[in-house]
Amino acid sequence: MNGCSCRRLWRQNAASTDSAARDGGSYNVVVFLMLVAIALTSCAPFSLHRFLGPSRDWETRSGQLMYRDAKRTLIGDVIVRSSKSGEFEMTFSKGPGVTLFTIQQDANFAHVKGALARMGWSGPVDRAPKQLRGWLGLREKLIQSLATASPSGGGQDRQVVRHVAGAETFLFRF
Repeated sequence: MNGCSCRRLWRQNAASTDSAARDGGSYNVVVFLMLVAIALTSCAPFSLHRFLGPSRDWETRSGQLMYRDAKRTLIGDVIVRSSKSGEFEMTFSKGPGVTLFTIQQDANFAHVKGALARMGWSGPVDRAPKQLRGWLGLREKLIQSLATASPSGGGQDRQVVRHVAGAETFLFRF
């Protein structure tokens, strides 16, 4: 045998890299500029915003959510957490291990992810994409409704919270 094919590939790659460097490195500059452009225009997957984590003074409620839009109706489990300072978290799931939508939100900033959020999004709430605005309107509605109600005792005492945003309807039962 005449040597490892991996070595031949490495030598070919090194030779092409050397020729690109002799050509002024234009290939490397283009790749670098593309990476910078992607980083600056992306949907902020590496957000610098930090949310407070839940602590003992946060209120937590669990229940069910029926979500309806023009195309589908989904019913699943929901966990809502909020702090007195306005921090908010919500997880909507369809059984264990299937998270449909997760929100972390404060008065000005939000981070969403999950199957219904497609690729996810992070950023200032007032710049949210149109398809997320109904979901981001839940924070104020739920914090207000849950603050005025006593914790659920089950049965007839269960609390119902309804929110309508355009073609979307959110019906919570806690």
